[in-house]
Amino acid sequence: GKDTHALSEPALATALEVLAGNDIETRLDTSGGGNTGYTPTPAVSHAILKHNRSDSGGWRSDSAQADGIVITPSHNPPADGGFKYNPSNGGPADTDVTTWIEQTANELMRAQNRDVRRIPLARARVAGCVQPHDFIAPYVQSLGAAIDMDAIRAAGLKIGVDPMGGAGVGYWAPIADHYGLDLEVVNDVVDPTFAFMSVDRDGKIRMDCSSPFAMAGLITLKDRFSIAFGNDADADRHGIVTPSAGLLNPNHYLSVAIDYLFRHRLNWRPDAAVGKTLVSSSLIDRVATRLGRRLAEVPVGFKYFVDGLLDGSYGFGGEESAGASFLRHDGTVWTTDKDGLLLNLLAAEITARLGKDPGAAYRDLTTELGDPVYERIDAPASTAQKNALKRLSPNDVKASTLGGEPISAKFTAAPEGNAPLGGLKVVTQNGWFAARPSGTEDTYKIYAESFRGADHLKQIQSEAQQIVTTALAGAR
Repeated sequence: GKDTHALSEPALATALEVLAGNDIETRLDTSGGGNTGYTPTPAVSHAILKHNRSDSGGWRSDSAQADGIVITPSHNPPADGGFKYNPSNGGPADTDVTTWIEQTANELMRAQNRDVRRIPLARARVAGCVQPHDFIAPYVQSLGAAIDMDAIRAAGLKIGVDPMGGAGVGYWAPIADHYGLDLEVVNDVVDPTFAFMSVDRDGKIRMDCSSPFAMAGLITLKDRFSIAFGNDADADRHGIVTPSAGLLNPNHYLSVAIDYLFRHRLNWRPDAAVGKTLVSSSLIDRVATRLGRRLAEVPVGFKYFVDGLLDGSYGFGGEESAGASFLRHDGTVWTTDKDGLLLNLLAAEITARLGKDPGAAYRDLTTELGDPVYERIDAPASTAQKNALKRLSPNDVKASTLGGEPISAKFTAAPEGNAPLGGLKVVTQNGWFAARPSGTEDTYKIYAESFRGADHLKQIQSEAQQIVTTALAGAR
């Protein structure tokens, strides 16, 4: 599948020429008219899992399993391109797989692609191994297995949707028709320049549905709808707009979603865990503790949730960057990649069943569990310092306090699975920070949170930079 970025169509054409040239059985989305339709990341993940599950409820043998490709740079600017591979588990490929792909691709390109079998596009489109596939209907018709669509319809909610010119644009009308929802798509324009978008904080165009700048148009309409939401270009991220709070911070919505789901999904395994990344809000930790659920804290990257969602041992997996998925009502897997459409519809279900929108539900949570302040900042770092940050051990942190509180934990590997964090996290009773090197700039990122207010957060951020600087000096 592909999204609506300008480079996605020629990249899909090249991929199709190579797949057909190697006689790879390929299913191509043609639902959008023209040569090919637009396919959200979650629809590809859903299709992979649906194909790979056998009639008996188990999984097909390896030789009969499908994998997938999504051509997308996600929420990034119009001139960007991206190529994503999802293996047979339906989720993002792990590091071993992506490293092999990168190395092999570079070797092939260094050899001027002489060893790449490829046929012309016109022949590829009519090759016997390339068949049309409807990604929309199976996905839409299955949504009731994960979302209480009856409750949404019965509540008579007025729902607003902005697909932000992305691949989800063709999904909302079928969803509304199939389930009888009062749903309005406020902008159905598809334009590869994304000229209709309001610019982000730095003046660039991004389809970032967690950004109040990118979502400005929908935010101005918040009082027209009971609940409204948007997605990025490949619809793996969600942005929730409520009458009570406007655009919800992703951490706020994740906390509400987790609290709601584990109270209302009664057929999930009693030991199904709450999955979060190390840079997500610690309010999630408090929610999990109150629910009596195990917290599974992993490094940044949705790939760390795949196995748990696949076998039902994670009820929910979510990232602070507004990407998440969760199990079906019966406790089986829905998708193993992020699903922005699903999380949007969950916001409607929450509003319908609780009689208040997720913004109001978040206020109630903070009254009971504390009201955290969260921010990410950048600090300068050389390449050598970034590499040293990746190699830190907890023993390199000599500080005993952070923000005036004793340090209760410091770690460089995830509590869940012991995978390297590629950085450092330091925790106290009422605050924490995590430091990770940037992959593209001469900076490192500091994520920090306080349950004692903005001034305490600033203190944590200042001390975090001192702790990291000292740790890096001692690690040389």
